[in-house]
Amino acid sequence: MAPAPILTLSGTTLGFGGTPLFQGIDLTVHAGEHICLVGRNGSGKSTLLKVMAGLVAPDSGDRFVQPGASVDYMAQEPDFTGFATLFDFACAGLDPAEHYRVEIAMEGIKLDPAIQCSGASGGERRRASVARILASQADLLLLDEPTNHLDIEAISWLENHLSTLRKGFVLISHDRAFLRALTRSTLWIDRGVVRRLNDGFSAFEDWRDKVFEEEDQQRHKLNRLIKAEARWAVEGISGRRKRNMGRVRRLRDLREQRSSQIKRTGTAAMVFDAGPKSGRMVIEARSIGKSYGAMPIVEDFSLRIMRGERIALVGPNGVGKTTLLNMLIGAAKPDSGTVKLGTNLTLAVFDQNRAALDPDQSLWEALTEDPELGVSGKNDQVMVRGVPRHVVGYLKDFLFSEAQARAPVRSLSGGEKARLLLARIMAMESNLLILDEPTNDLDVETLDLLQELIDDYDGTVLLVSHDRDFLDRVATTTVAMEGRGNAVIYAGGWSDYCAQRGPATVEAPKVKPKKKAAKPVEKQVSDGLSFKQQHRLKELSGLIETLEAEIARLEAFLAQPDIFSREPEKFAKASQSLATRQQALSEAEEEWLELEDMA
Repeated sequence: MAPAPILTLSGTTLGFGGTPLFQGIDLTVHAGEHICLVGRNGSGKSTLLKVMAGLVAPDSGDRFVQPGASVDYMAQEPDFTGFATLFDFACAGLDPAEHYRVEIAMEGIKLDPAIQCSGASGGERRRASVARILASQADLLLLDEPTNHLDIEAISWLENHLSTLRKGFVLISHDRAFLRALTRSTLWIDRGVVRRLNDGFSAFEDWRDKVFEEEDQQRHKLNRLIKAEARWAVEGISGRRKRNMGRVRRLRDLREQRSSQIKRTGTAAMVFDAGPKSGRMVIEARSIGKSYGAMPIVEDFSLRIMRGERIALVGPNGVGKTTLLNMLIGAAKPDSGTVKLGTNLTLAVFDQNRAALDPDQSLWEALTEDPELGVSGKNDQVMVRGVPRHVVGYLKDFLFSEAQARAPVRSLSGGEKARLLLARIMAMESNLLILDEPTNDLDVETLDLLQELIDDYDGTVLLVSHDRDFLDRVATTTVAMEGRGNAVIYAGGWSDYCAQRGPATVEAPKVKPKKKAAKPVEKQVSDGLSFKQQHRLKELSGLIETLEAEIARLEAFLAQPDIFSREPEKFAKASQSLATRQQALSEAEEEWLELEDMA
């Protein structure tokens, strides 16, 4: 016998005075069900969850909660007004005898209950919201993005805790590993319609693709039918000189059916365009250390990053991932050791705090204003990798409507802000991409596209993320920051890191590499190189810069339209020269790296 339904929505429609966000929705949630609610950014997931919670009244339809049952809701942006500490917020509405449940949850997600609400970070506020909802005795929990701003350790704890609950929950999240582990049913909101799959998120993407394929087939059949009826309307009528009004009405009805279909939201037309190639060696950190007071961030850490690598930094919140990232790109100085940046680097930075976005600016101004260059935000065009584009057209590439162009940034959802920031950095040429928490708030389809773009990016990527699935798909090397200044390098993504570290992380003893024996005829200096080798190392630095500049000029010459047909001899000579210089650059960089190793 099926468990009794806790919550039922019947004929629910909501439109905020415009085109309905969703229309005629019927859904039921039974006791103990673990459901994910999925859909594109802007499809209405959070609004539907608020309707289910009774916080937003629909334009029409009924909401029914089983007598004696209760529903509790965790918002993305809860109101902390009137609460002194995070513990006070999390205990709101609870009997003092039940405060121990908040204490257990806060211990599990490692949150200090004494933190003042006024000074709490976004991650600390999110943890307090998680603690509050987990302490609830409600029969149905509605969770809107509970994993945002949580580190992997906290996400794993929350995942294990929710998996043991007998009560039901409906969950919105873009963390695929989290959804796969927890959910047994799926609600998919798409173009105002909610479909249900009696299986968890692990089966969702195949099901979605099958629905789209069937939809495309039906649309194709409809188009063929309309063409056939239209042909009859021309040829048949002129042949008989008498109209079959039934078939004419059928043609009209078919055309109305086609026009009433809501077009699927496409994927954003995103592209990372790598500029001129960087040198082969991008970043080299040698024995760097950094501390804040008595707290070490890293100690004696060394890393060499070569062109084309995808380096992921992982670890708990507050361990110093962003600090290490800033040291690697030269934005912060280490207390000890050195960081050497390669040649010809052009950076594009995605900031987890969205600090590059002014909430009071319009989307138009956010794309066109550049105070450093003295460019106002009133221009009609935005430079996209050196090519002028109209602002509205470029915004449409990222799935923003024309009406949103003049709207303030503060009106955007978290996913839309992430897309706007991606639009800004994708307008630049770059060969070193810095992505600090890029996956927060992005829907599954945009995450898939972002992964493909990173895979195809002809440059180097430094990445900070707590999304385990995304790390597995993207990272070639993982730097695990394990606290107390300990940062360990592992090959591969998150799953590879977990497999290599075993049940507990054990720091391997450091073995100094053997130095190559120098020729006895050459006098040695303190850094391990002979005078001749030192001189050669300096020569190579200049040679590499010269070769890279020549390669850039040759590539620009060969990129001219119709150059092959206009000047075939020059084209052939330039192509040969380019190949020769690329080979010389590769050999020079190899020799430079060998001498650097010896040093």
